[in-house]
Amino acid sequence: MELLDALQFEFFRNALTAGLLASVLCGVIGSLVVVNRLVFLAGGVAHAAYGGVGLAVLLGLPVLPVTSCFAVLAAMIMAMVTLKVKERSDTVIGVIWAAGMAFGVILLDVAPGYNVDLMSYLFGSIMAVAHADIWLMGLLAALVPVVVFTWFRGFATMSFDEDFARARGLPVDFLYYLLIGMVALCVVTLIRVVGLILVIAMLTIPPFIAERRARSLGSMMITATLLGAVFCLAGLALAYWFDLTSGAAIIAVAATAFFLSLALPEKRSVTPPASS
Repeated sequence: MELLDALQFEFFRNALTAGLLASVLCGVIGSLVVVNRLVFLAGGVAHAAYGGVGLAVLLGLPVLPVTSCFAVLAAMIMAMVTLKVKERSDTVIGVIWAAGMAFGVILLDVAPGYNVDLMSYLFGSIMAVAHADIWLMGLLAALVPVVVFTWFRGFATMSFDEDFARARGLPVDFLYYLLIGMVALCVVTLIRVVGLILVIAMLTIPPFIAERRARSLGSMMITATLLGAVFCLAGLALAYWFDLTSGAAIIAVAATAFFLSLALPEKRSVTPPASS
């Protein structure tokens, strides 16, 4: 069956929309994650967010809002630690990472009538994305770029030289907390698309490839967004044609592109914005 024929199905149209919205979040926030070397912290947020899944199931509340709040709280703790005691930040993030996962598993064990599909949170369920999730993703995909654009020079300066940013009087701590909060929200949203295990790959692979070709942070974000969209489209096509797990198919495409990009010479390097 042709791929265009799949568009007649609502679930496929929803999956396609979710993938494109996720690409915007990956391109914008993922670029800041990569240039700020926050991949490990983003991974900690992703795994700690599982505690929010368990809490939502135990209390019988909507999973996405509860998980978002839980992830933001965990992210703020991690941000505070990385700002105050940087030499121990990796240890604390690792502890919160493991504690969040354990907390979620225990809550799911004791939740009455537990019938949540664990695989959908570990590997994603983009083919089952609900309209409510798409609306939330659309809101984030619109809000996050506006916030980043509003503080773009501050984010860019902080990303390349934190000491210089502080010397210029920029609110570095505020920008850092704001960035980590947006990372948390984007991670929770992406879990719905590619799952807990694969979310970091989607958040980092497109920006990494883009960084090797882009001249500025802005062009890196745009390129990463376009790459993310291509990966999602190609992954969904493979999942549809060969009856594969959609999240894993998307990451397989992204990983293939990642290794191919390593074989190509690095043409450009992202540079900090000119000081004024």
